[in-house]
Amino acid sequence: MSARLAGKTALVTGGAQGLGAEIALAFRREGAFVFICDVNETAGNETAQAVHAAAGESSAGGAEFLFLDVTSEDSWKAALAAVIQKAGRLDVLVNNAGINIRKDIEQMPVESLERMLAVNVKGPFLGIKLALPLMRQAGGGVILNMSSVCGLIGHKYTNEAYVATKGALTLLTKSIAVRYAKDNIRCNSVHPSTVDTPLLQTVLQDPERRAERYGEVPLGRLATAADVAAAFAYLASDEASFINGISFPVDGGLTAG
Repeated sequence: MSARLAGKTALVTGGAQGLGAEIALAFRREGAFVFICDVNETAGNETAQAVHAAAGESSAGGAEFLFLDVTSEDSWKAALAAVIQKAGRLDVLVNNAGINIRKDIEQMPVESLERMLAVNVKGPFLGIKLALPLMRQAGGGVILNMSSVCGLIGHKYTNEAYVATKGALTLLTKSIAVRYAKDNIRCNSVHPSTVDTPLLQTVLQDPERRAERYGEVPLGRLATAADVAAAFAYLASDEASFINGISFPVDGGLTAG
């Protein structure tokens, strides 16, 4: 097993499935002890077992599920207390949990907007708020936020509310980066373009939508979950020790034009 993240303890929100699960697996393969956090307990425990298996470990290996509702400060406090009790430290926080209620601004109920803000902005805000003193106590740490190309540009295929939440997360990242670098805490955001998933391929059976999404990427393909997870693993590692406050696109050149 690589020593790239050896000795580090990481917490990944929204880790039960999708990109969160892929990030958890990448971190474990690089040697980190990973806490997989989610509201979906069944999927979270299954992912923890899958991470063990992929890393060639027994159930006593270096990944564990913790329940976490990112919109609740009390839930954050409980999860982080469990991390400290079990691992003694927190080195890497990955704010991956996010939702997209796919309605345009004219059709978006205010309740849907509030829900998206709660998960996509309030969740990372609370996690960072409570993780900072733990990282400071440990002598430093890394905070990584899952934004989107929609946190860099007004994306014409994506609703306005999602773009607004990801834009907020992008600048929250930069604010944390400049204010807490003095504590040896780095903060960066990662900005994927459309990620190729089985569910997406079902959606892209529509030729027009397929042409839209493939056509906007200069490299001519969609991002994979492994592409995104690799960016997180790099930014979490000491190889990125002088990288702070950046918006890291994983987009095949989409935002370069």
